[in-house]
Amino acid sequence: MKDWIMIFLIKSYIATFLDNLAVRNGYIRYPVKLFKSFDISVIFSYLIFPITCIYFNQLTKQSKIVGTLFTCIAFSVPMALFENILEKNTKLINYKRNWSWVHSLCSIFFTFIVVRSLYKLINSYAERQSNEKTANHLNTIDH
Repeated sequence: MKDWIMIFLIKSYIATFLDNLAVRNGYIRYPVKLFKSFDISVIFSYLIFPITCIYFNQLTKQSKIVGTLFTCIAFSVPMALFENILEKNTKLINYKRNWSWVHSLCSIFFTFIVVRSLYKLINSYAERQSNEKTANHLNTIDH
């Protein structure tokens, strides 16, 4: 459970950072806002995207690099295409300054990979720390 909370928080942070960057530089605009004080899509950045990332990480937990990349494509393409449909048919999102669904696809793909990499790195570090602590504890017992 702690792993999935960690992934949720990392993904929310990265999505917020990238979304704010795109909005402030004029590439994306969200005319309809759930909360007026946010310039980003709150539901997407803080709910849909992080939950999807949790599911992605659950599916790829034991996968090799190639399997992870294919799964990432399988997650990223539908999300980018759905965003493109929303952009063309609603006022929820507007692309500006030559932004397209391809840019969204690349940023979605990139964040899935970055979050998974950070998750693996943090877990690897925590496992190493745990192993060292156990080894030190065993050494003190032997003496």
